[in-house]
Amino acid sequence: MARSTSLSEAEAGITCYAFSLPGFRGVLKHRYSDFIVHEVARDGSVARLTSFDLPDECVDVNEEDKAAPSADADHSQALESFRALCGDADCDALKGLLEKASAGGETDVSPVILSPDADKAHRSDVHNFFKRSFKFLVTDTVEHNDGVQRCIRVRLGSGARGGRSGGGRSGGGRGRKRKNMGSSDWRDDRPFDSRGSTSWPNHVGKFLRFYLCKENKDTQEALGVIGKMLGLQSRSFGFAGTKDKRAVTTQQVTVFKVSANRLAALNNRLFGIKVGNFSYVKEGLVLGQLMGNRFTITLRGVVAESEDIIKAAVEGLGKNGFINYYGLQRFGSGSVPTHLVGAALLRGEWKSARDDIREVREHYKEHDNIDMALRNFPRHLVAEKAILQCLKKCPGNYLQALKSIPRTLRMMYVHSYQSYLWNHAASARVEKYGISQVVEGDLVYTKETPPGEATSVDTSEPYDDQINSSDIDLCSETLPEETIQSVKIVDSKDLLKRVYSFEDVVLPLPGSQALFPGNKIAEIYHEMAKKDGISLAENAHGVKEFSITSMKGGYRRVFQRPIDFEWELMTYTDDTASLAETDLDILSRNKPTEAKEGVAEDFNLVKNG
Repeated sequence: MARSTSLSEAEAGITCYAFSLPGFRGVLKHRYSDFIVHEVARDGSVARLTSFDLPDECVDVNEEDKAAPSADADHSQALESFRALCGDADCDALKGLLEKASAGGETDVSPVILSPDADKAHRSDVHNFFKRSFKFLVTDTVEHNDGVQRCIRVRLGSGARGGRSGGGRSGGGRGRKRKNMGSSDWRDDRPFDSRGSTSWPNHVGKFLRFYLCKENKDTQEALGVIGKMLGLQSRSFGFAGTKDKRAVTTQQVTVFKVSANRLAALNNRLFGIKVGNFSYVKEGLVLGQLMGNRFTITLRGVVAESEDIIKAAVEGLGKNGFINYYGLQRFGSGSVPTHLVGAALLRGEWKSARDDIREVREHYKEHDNIDMALRNFPRHLVAEKAILQCLKKCPGNYLQALKSIPRTLRMMYVHSYQSYLWNHAASARVEKYGISQVVEGDLVYTKETPPGEATSVDTSEPYDDQINSSDIDLCSETLPEETIQSVKIVDSKDLLKRVYSFEDVVLPLPGSQALFPGNKIAEIYHEMAKKDGISLAENAHGVKEFSITSMKGGYRRVFQRPIDFEWELMTYTDDTASLAETDLDILSRNKPTEAKEGVAEDFNLVKNG
């Protein structure tokens, strides 16, 4: 399925203009600072990095309860309780781990894997037992290569004997072999998920919220770097939406039970990343919890017949708005667009989906060796590296390899296919009915449900129980920009009352709870999906997260007007000069040089494109 060229706008369904005006040419993203993004929270506040100061609340984490047991410690009563909970074999395995930990010395204490346990409620009881009775031990859940069976893994916490037990950053300890359970069949090399301190003051919110300012890194990569320094998995962080890579972006992030001083100490070691504006809050962020993003966009090298044409075009954008397409960045920059990978996943073609992720195929073909390919992999290729690491352990298990990609990232492939269908449907709506009025059969948000009060959409079930599962759910996920709201199909009575305008018209991202329009536009979705071998009404396989009918879906406005739109025509002589201030420029009082021959646009979109 390899392509010689990247996806064109027409192939992505971007074919219509909202209004016909003479245009002009310019260069976008010549520098990272030419594309500045600030996240806008649901309360309307704009995320701007303004301070590196620590919050007033003091978090003094007590490490005493995480120390390894002494040689004369008596765990007999706790072990008997554990025997009643999990049986003789698991009790003997735990006893062996405790004896090694008590013996001390320099030898690493390998984790143990308990017996397979299909009962999620029972696994939660086991996690909570360790939390109460063995605070110096940490548990998490590991998965069998068959993708069905699950076990609990037990290890020494990072505070025990200086963290030499295979926890925290090392995370490389192998599980202890158990009877009838070869360690090669269990994904016990999965990184340990240190969910923060087990000791936390009651008066302080359990989540640390901070602003992440990054340059030339996508959100997942930046959090991966921070997580590695802290000994945390990327999934330990919560955020409302992913931000562009080739840009300077600022957004809110939350992390569970991590002190601000620990995170702030990383700033001197981080490159292209800064964190600040720390505060402790009661709840973590999940995808979709944002109003939108505020963009400051600089177009350089503008070429136009006259300044009047530039003025008319830019003011027309501010006044008339635009068709709310998903941009080409939604479909990736590889030889195989991400929506085609998403289509393969929806069809259940796991090997094809893996092969369509270009860098996996090219690196493996070049080196003909997974170890060599991994050593030469660029760090920012998170998904591709995860696939190869899994295939090294589970050769031929392509589904498991795809599921090893961080969840937020792997769901983007299916979201990309939804966006592909949406773009083509939007173009069909504009071409067939225009943009001057609502027509019968259009979908609109009902006037009774303001968009700002929408309910977020869960795309699938949480991954599994984890340690501290009673305190935090890190796995709930929503569509990044769209939410399920109360919509209706416009009928003749609505047209007579003139209740709705074209600005109220929405189109669905297909899912089990999303309605289709009551006119010809609905056929566009089904016809295009059918050409790709996909049914929007039936699942092709039993893997929920890659099944479109297992996702609730969402809606997106067809037409949008920018909010707080401002623009300025500037001139410059130095191509390397920044023409707009980033948060770090303002913090360092390093004002940008004056500019020329560019158009600087500053506007706020309610939805991220």
